[in-house]
Amino acid sequence: MGKNLKEAVKMLEDSQRRTEEENGKKLISGDIPGPLQGSGQDMVSILQLVQNLMHGDEDEEPQSPRMQNIGEQGHMALLGHSLGAYISTLDKEKLRKLTTRILSDTTLWLCRIFRYENGCAYFHEEEREGLAKICRLAIHSRYEDFVVDGFNVLYNKKPVIYLSAAARPGLGQYLCNQLGLPFPCLCRVPCNTVFGSQHQMDVAFLEKLIKDDIERGRLPLLLVANAGTAAVGHTDKIGRLKELCEQYGIWLHVEGVNLATLALGYVSSSVLAAAKCDSMTMTPGLWLGLPAVPAVTLYKHDDPALTLVAGLTSNKPTDKLRALPLWLSLQYLGLDGFVERIKHACQLSQRLQESLKKVNYIKILVEDELSSPVVVFRFFQELPGSDPVFKAVPVPNMTPSGVGRERHSCDALNRWLGEQLKQLVPASGLTVMDLEAEGTCLRFSPLMTAAVLGTRGEDVDQLVACIESKLPVLCCTLQLREEFKQEVEATAGLLYVDDPNWSGIGVVRYEHANDDKSSLKSDPEGENIHAGLLKKLNELESDLTFKIGPEYKSMKSCLYVGMASDNVDAAELVETIAATAREIEENSRLLENMTEVVRKGIQEAQVELQKASEERLLEEGVLRQIPVVGSVLNWFSPVQALQKGRTFNLTAGSLESTEPIYVYKAQGAGVTLPPTPSGSRTKQRLPGQKPFKRSLRGSDALSETSSVSHIEDLEKVERLSSGPEQITLEASSTEGHPGAPSPQHTDQTEAFQKGVPHPEDDHSQVEGPESLR
Repeated sequence: MGKNLKEAVKMLEDSQRRTEEENGKKLISGDIPGPLQGSGQDMVSILQLVQNLMHGDEDEEPQSPRMQNIGEQGHMALLGHSLGAYISTLDKEKLRKLTTRILSDTTLWLCRIFRYENGCAYFHEEEREGLAKICRLAIHSRYEDFVVDGFNVLYNKKPVIYLSAAARPGLGQYLCNQLGLPFPCLCRVPCNTVFGSQHQMDVAFLEKLIKDDIERGRLPLLLVANAGTAAVGHTDKIGRLKELCEQYGIWLHVEGVNLATLALGYVSSSVLAAAKCDSMTMTPGLWLGLPAVPAVTLYKHDDPALTLVAGLTSNKPTDKLRALPLWLSLQYLGLDGFVERIKHACQLSQRLQESLKKVNYIKILVEDELSSPVVVFRFFQELPGSDPVFKAVPVPNMTPSGVGRERHSCDALNRWLGEQLKQLVPASGLTVMDLEAEGTCLRFSPLMTAAVLGTRGEDVDQLVACIESKLPVLCCTLQLREEFKQEVEATAGLLYVDDPNWSGIGVVRYEHANDDKSSLKSDPEGENIHAGLLKKLNELESDLTFKIGPEYKSMKSCLYVGMASDNVDAAELVETIAATAREIEENSRLLENMTEVVRKGIQEAQVELQKASEERLLEEGVLRQIPVVGSVLNWFSPVQALQKGRTFNLTAGSLESTEPIYVYKAQGAGVTLPPTPSGSRTKQRLPGQKPFKRSLRGSDALSETSSVSHIEDLEKVERLSSGPEQITLEASSTEGHPGAPSPQHTDQTEAFQKGVPHPEDDHSQVEGPESLR
């Protein structure tokens, strides 16, 4: 469309434009803002304005495709709207014949394709509008005096509309608003809770509800069944529901995405029963990727007067032109093209379902619906099993509270997985949804997205590969969450924040000295501490990601720890966070108190200087203070005055004597400073090892090629940590025997006693650091 607009602009720019000087008129600014000022705009300006509104500024960074790839079939559907506007200008008789032909052809084609014999069609823009008109038709059919008496008939015998608990949200409220019925006229039928699927209507309980309504003087009017629920694509037992509706005279309406499979050669029995229902609503435009194509409601009724009153038929020829876009699109695709698109979507769903069955830690929710074009799956927690990849990850003993948070943790991880997959494989059309019983799940519905996105089988394979690549991160993060929580709760100064929406290892908050837990006001000191903590942690260049998230409940500033792609030492991580936060708090507190401390120190120094001058005056006497006399006295009898130095301690904020310093200097022995105490959990890392990694010593994760170098590094670290005495002893032992034979000339017995393997030995050279030492 943008290309066509540009060509139109170029064509119109060749013509001469009318200017304001030629018209002799001046624009009156300020009357009406925008392009409506003056005597109107020329076509070039109008088309340029539309193009700018469509595409925006050209300087902006391209974020997503501006328009979907609609193809030729999409242009055909869009052409139908333009042709409909031109056709509406024809003569009334020609318009009536043409619209009747278009409506009858489209209705006949749809009834043949979807196996709905002797049906009528109603085309509507709003998907729920067809069901509202069907409800109005059912009311007129069951209440003979409704046209005359109106609400009085409904008041004496209230109608009841039955909806499944798995129906799309807001459907019942929409029907009541359109029909003017109170909400008690709706009856939600629960789904199976003991046997069968949790998303299928409970037929036995429905029959009980119908009997209760009849006993209370109500009229069971209409039942809405699902052939593919909006959430997971389950199909109700439509065959049994049809028998029940025929028994009690209830109108049966069916809707759902699985109705598209009626066009295929093989159809499941549950979906095939929908062809015998009283009405059904379909969305062929979404299934075929056709833009601006109306939804269709097929129904069976013999009284044209009632259908006219209900609004399903119209005498206006322009209303019949709604079928023109679909009429053109069906002719362009043909029967083979129509069926091929639906078949391709179903094959994509089956391909993904079969591939996911072979992937561990992935649960498929709709395994019994083989013909459903919807695949719903989720990642779930599982204890270490046969997969060797996850055996190396230690699993802490989960407490009952940790087991209770399992679902919230899995929900957050599934949301993270869904966002990652949508970015990596955008052609898959994945959506993230929340189910009441299962939690957060991922839905793959190619029937609604494949035609627009151009999804192929290679995209499904890429989707499965991306899922498998993200599983180690998900499992490792989920297993570290409980350990991280326990370490935080056992560390003073840290508070664990249980945020169920965070997909990382966890959320922690540092409680500083002036933290007011009961106050919800801003905490600038805490924000500065957490900002500095975030900067320090990111400078460590570890595999973890850290961020300062938004306020969660009453928590003001929190540190969010991201996903873990490898085995992480939670104890070292928590200790590093606590130590770094304390250091930042102490430094910030020192800087804040520096001004006050220096001011008090200056005042104290002035007092000390005044006292020192008074003491000097008393010691030397008044005569020595006279310039001439004092110099003579000092020449004959010099005064040996002690110099009293002072030093200012910024940390303590006090003046101290410098006498200990001069004493240490006079001794000349050299005073060594005490060693800096180290943390109890300070770990010495190997060269190249990133922070927060668990030590691999003593595990079977060392390979044969890298084991020798790792062991040598470990021995060097232990020698340095053992102190200088052990190094001196080892050096003296080696230098004290210059004639000792080299290790290559020792016999096998001595080599065995010293723990050095013989070169001819067939065993592995790596048996652990202790044996090599």
